[in-house]
Amino acid sequence: MRQGYRESQLNNGHNLGIKMDFAVSFCSMATQSIAQLSDVHLRRGDKTILGPINFTISLGERWVVLGPNGAGKSTLLQILGTQIFPTSGTVTILDKAMGSVDLFELRTRIGVCSAINAQAIPLDEKVRDVVVTAAYAVSGRWNEDYDLWDESRALALLTTFGVRELGDRMYATLSEGERKRVQIARALMTDPEILLLDEPAGGLDVGGREDLLRRLASYSADPSAPASVLVTHHIEEIPVGTTHALLLKNGVVAVSGPASQVITSEHISAVFDTPIEVSSQSGRFFARTAH
Repeated sequence: MRQGYRESQLNNGHNLGIKMDFAVSFCSMATQSIAQLSDVHLRRGDKTILGPINFTISLGERWVVLGPNGAGKSTLLQILGTQIFPTSGTVTILDKAMGSVDLFELRTRIGVCSAINAQAIPLDEKVRDVVVTAAYAVSGRWNEDYDLWDESRALALLTTFGVRELGDRMYATLSEGERKRVQIARALMTDPEILLLDEPAGGLDVGGREDLLRRLASYSADPSAPASVLVTHHIEEIPVGTTHALLLKNGVVAVSGPASQVITSEHISAVFDTPIEVSSQSGRFFARTAH
């Protein structure tokens, strides 16, 4: 399972030394189309949970998926992460069609940060090991053989998200904000070509939220950073640099396109069934009840 991860570094000619400025974000950039969902539906019994969904993510795009609770946001992210199969339709991730490819190998090219994944992290694990063990797609360090490149990349990612000094701490001792940053570093350990973030700022106080959003914006500004999809139902949690938005309502795409054209008072009010006034400042979006 680790062979694909290691080969991806060698085939792309990456510097495998220990210099930190070469150890943070290297995507293969092998394809212009990162993901494509065509006429996708997900049903449970007689109930349609999601669909129809037609959605394309291209190289370099930073998407946000917005919608009320129960709209299907996390379900869509699980499909993009190849964690669940749709009932019908076609899903192509990194030029690989779900149902005709080894998903275990494909998942090494997809970074996922979600509450479900976080539950598998041992509380008594050292922070640096929480990140580096993603190289083997395991939670909990045991007898794996990690080389200098693995260790240096893990440290570089912890540095990028401001938690390097916590490397020798136990994961259980971290605050919720610190845990979120460690989880994102873990999701990026395998140098993924797409990063999926399920409510990364959920549950954080204002200070923790703003720090995380600033670091996400800074990381995403790197041209070599992977394409990304971030799920939230709070527009204040959208980081600077987000290029596109998709609004879901009752499992259906209400509107999608460039973020500035989608995240408007009209569209947000319609999706959330409440008069909302949307404003933007310095690349951020804000909402309040319309009077």
